[in-house]
Amino acid sequence: MATNSLPSLPCFCATLRRTARSLTQFYEDALRPFGFHSTQFTILQALDFVGEATQGRLGEILALDSTTLTRTLAIMKRQGWIAERRGQDRRERWLHIAPRGRKAFEAALPAWQAVQEKLRAGLNKRDWDEFQTLANRVTDLALMQGDKA
Repeated sequence: MATNSLPSLPCFCATLRRTARSLTQFYEDALRPFGFHSTQFTILQALDFVGEATQGRLGEILALDSTTLTRTLAIMKRQGWIAERRGQDRRERWLHIAPRGRKAFEAALPAWQAVQEKLRAGLNKRDWDEFQTLANRVTDLALMQGDKA
């Protein structure tokens, strides 16, 4: 495996943001031919996982702020990828993947899987699993600290 060619940054946030930017670009390049940005694909993936969710719950699952999520969902609704139904409370809206979104999502899935496999091939199983666990722990920690602010 290649040695790290990048300097270690003194800030944990800066390091994770650099990682996130490089990973985002890797996924964006693979998803672009299917008309997706990585955030849009991730939203469809989350809805595929949970089936249906309110916008608030979806924002919690993805740790996305309301403004970003609202803007992205509006684009996705215009594309016909997301549909919604009203809940018992008229203000409540439940989001799910629309048939057109399901078709687009399934078409892009092999490209996403190829990126996943390239990343897995560069890491051993233990590192992959530990990173997933660590990333979730850091997210939980940051969200808990944010609640205290």
